[in-house]
This record gives sequence, C-alpha cells and structure tokens, in this order.
Amino acid sequence: MTVDDLWFLADQARQRAEQAYHRLRRGHADFLEPVHTRRVSRDRFRTLATRVKATGTPYGAHTVVRRRDDEVLLVRHEGVDMWVLPGGGVDEGEGFREAARRELAEEAGISATYGGLAMATRVDIRCGGHQTWGIMPIYQARATEESVPSADDPDEEISAARWFTVDDVPADTRDRADLRAWFDHVADD
Repeated sequence: MTVDDLWFLADQARQRAEQAYHRLRRGHADFLEPVHTRRVSRDRFRTLATRVKATGTPYGAHTVVRRRDDEVLLVRHEGVDMWVLPGGGVDEGEGFREAARRELAEEAGISATYGGLAMATRVDIRCGGHQTWGIMPIYQARATEESVPSADDPDEEISAARWFTVDDVPADTRDRADLRAWFDHVADD
C-alpha cells in the first residue's frame, strides 16, 4: 500500500498557513476575513499546496489601492481573463507587505502609501479527498490623484491597469463582492 504524498504536503501547507495567519492577526486589526473554496485538479492542488507550504499563501499578497474615496485600481489578468487587485507571489525572504508593494509597482507602475491590512482571505483548496488552505493578505493603500497606472508586467500576465469608481467595478472582477464589502466597511468607519 502506498501512502499518498499529497496528504503530507497538504498537512505541511496547513501548518504554514496557520503560522502566516497568526502572524497577520498579531500585526493588524480591523480587517475583513472572507473565505473562498477552490476545487482544483490534482496537479493544481500540488502547485497551490507547494506555494502555501513555502509562504503561507497560494496566490501571494495583493493591494486594494484607493484614489479619492471612491476609486479603486484594478489590473486585467490575462491568465484568468478577469480584472483583479494588483498582487502576486512572495519571493524567498520577502514579507507580505513588501511583496504587495513590489507587485503593485510591477503590474500597475505606481507607488502608494500603505496602511494596514484590508482583508485576510482564507482560501480553502480541495481536490478529491485532499484539502488544505492558505491565506491571501490584501493590504490597503492610497495613491495620489495624479497616479496614472500603466501595465508593464515582466511576467506578461497583466494587459491593462485602470481606475474604476466603486460603483462601476466590472462584473468580471475577481472577488467583486469582497471588494464591495471592504469599501462598505471603510465607509462605516
């Protein structure tokens, strides 16, 4: 009988995700915690679990960038054919906020003043009888009114970067409801 190595990988990933989550909880307050489930193929499960084992996050660190009080920056990600928040993978030795800041500069060509954590999205990853989870930190930042984004992604995944008013966020925006909930949350403060 052979033991499935995915079980061990999933367990190691879960442990790393818990460490990353607790580190975020200690360093930040008043952030949203949405939960998403992704059912994936066995190969994709292995890829995502390997990422989580290495960094605690399956999709890296992201930024919700505001300009004025009612505009948000989105980038067009060709790999998923959707508008998304700028962000991506965490390099070895890099913190989540540093990764989010680097990815913002790479994908949208702007810099911003970072605040705290906007969201810590729990991503439950499932494949057959295997499951694990990872955290996706999303930081909040402010850009100046003069900030003009430009897509110049070295990975060539991002084809456009644009400001949208909160009420005009495209229907094909990943996790659109989470973004709307966050804007409602900060409006109540």
